[in-house]
Amino acid sequence: MDLIYLHTFREVALRQSFTRAAEELGYAQSSVTTQIQKLEKAYNVQLFERFGKGLRLTSAGEELFRYTVQMLDLYQQSKEKLGKQSGGTLSIGTTDSLAAYFLPPYLQDIRERYERLSIRMQTGREAHILKQVKEGELDLGLILDEEPSDPSLAWQAVRDEPLVLLASPEHPLCRMKEIGLEHLADTEWIMPEESCNYRIMLEKALKQSGTPYHIGLELGNPEAIKRCLMNGSGISLLPKMAADDEIGRGELVCLPFTHPGLRLTLLLAMHPKKWISIPLREFVERIRNVTV
Repeated sequence: MDLIYLHTFREVALRQSFTRAAEELGYAQSSVTTQIQKLEKAYNVQLFERFGKGLRLTSAGEELFRYTVQMLDLYQQSKEKLGKQSGGTLSIGTTDSLAAYFLPPYLQDIRERYERLSIRMQTGREAHILKQVKEGELDLGLILDEEPSDPSLAWQAVRDEPLVLLASPEHPLCRMKEIGLEHLADTEWIMPEESCNYRIMLEKALKQSGTPYHIGLELGNPEAIKRCLMNGSGISLLPKMAADDEIGRGELVCLPFTHPGLRLTLLLAMHPKKWISIPLREFVERIRNVTV
């Protein structure tokens, strides 16, 4: 059986669409359909079923997907081992903040070193990233969290990532030399979305201390939060990496506030049985050697 059929099957499964898989692979949709039909005939099973407007794997399809990930990974390993090649694909799952403020220089560095390497980066919530790493859909996941959450994965702590309380230079809190939770009573907050882990930590700390707070805005990404801070009277808690440029230019102020319950660690997660290619190994080493 041609491995290209399995590659096509994997793309359809990941995108839950024949059309999107065809666009990604550069095939006509009819070609993708034919390849999947040949796979179904070879295994004598149905691999996909309609689910609303999309597709989902059948139980047989889920089983074949697990084998497909392993077979294609093993095929890439054999190519590199036998041909001393350093191409292939590096698949990374991460959060929006890390994709925007941390990863770009490391991605550029590895691309310059391995011109034949394709890099696929997906952003999403931490739980979804870890699920894809566990299922072999991603080579590694980079997240910000308090501590490793899934013991079935192999974890590496890269560094502590400070959380900083931010405001515009004109905010009244900028005049204070030290700020505690009690000084934040009834202050207007510009918050990230409810599922954001550091928002959850912040609200927990505020509630435990009995500090009343008001959410003026709830926004989906750090860029929008920073723009509103610079043009308004609110405050917000963000990873320091997300605001380094604005702090350096004096557009935002890092307020003198610390709290032991508000801390994050930059964590790298991989499947414990993941085969490590040469580019992946070098990429991980560069990430591990980073300092704040």
